[in-house]
Amino acid sequence: MIIRPSTLLKFHGLLKNRKYRLLYSSKNKGKPGPKGPSPELIQAILELKQRNPCFSCLRIAQQITKTFGVDIDKGLVRRVLAKHHHPMHDDDGGPSWLTFLGHTKDSLWSIDLFRCESILLKSHWVLVIMDQFTRRIKGFGVHAGDVDGVALCRMFNTAISTKCVPKYLSSDNDPLFLYHQRQANLRVLSIDEIKTIPYTPISHPFIERLIGTIRREYLDHLFVWNAHDLERKLEAFRKYYNQNRVHQSLAGDAPAVVSGISQTHCADLNSYSWISHCNGLFQTQVAA
Repeated sequence: MIIRPSTLLKFHGLLKNRKYRLLYSSKNKGKPGPKGPSPELIQAILELKQRNPCFSCLRIAQQITKTFGVDIDKGLVRRVLAKHHHPMHDDDGGPSWLTFLGHTKDSLWSIDLFRCESILLKSHWVLVIMDQFTRRIKGFGVHAGDVDGVALCRMFNTAISTKCVPKYLSSDNDPLFLYHQRQANLRVLSIDEIKTIPYTPISHPFIERLIGTIRREYLDHLFVWNAHDLERKLEAFRKYYNQNRVHQSLAGDAPAVVSGISQTHCADLNSYSWISHCNGLFQTQVAA
């Protein structure tokens, strides 16, 4: 009988698998190795997922690390949820009825426009401004109906009315940004404009991703009645986004922490409370 090397390697691999299966099987009570996450950490992960069904494993890991100072990764969160989390079959991940109805490095800013439909299907244009370095949302400008040069200037000036103006402003090649009123407004404010590469969305990635986050995580889960209601709800999201939402690009910190406006305070896994954001659409843990 001729035995090939691959046969020996396969047989050796089966022996290794059997060895470790016997060593680390659940029947072996005295198995070595790490004991796994504590019951308090498991409970915190499960509660965060139950209160925020749309949170990903990476988002939960970053939120737990930010809140409690416990360094965990998305793999641990995935294993905990796979073993302990059992969502209801009729749960679509949306908000509850009460939530649904209740509804510096400042040298370079980015701006962009997107459209939002009210409950009566009236179009509202939203101008969003963010700081490129800290990812902070600087403000929103809202206008009902079509946008012209005068309306665009009014939206921009309203959004930055309580902020210091940046040195540079990044925008794409949307024709709405070519109105001469807007160009004159930038000259008055002594702001130099930087244009992105035409027909290349990846040259303007942060603001594009922010708009997707606003739509996917917030506006898709509530109704908007009018321009005033939209402004109020966008301001609530701005506070949550800047102060409490963790960001992968910021190593799990919130924009306010990166900019030095606030500091993180680690909570105790055995004693913490919950804080509600955006009329209960988001909930995060805080120190009790």
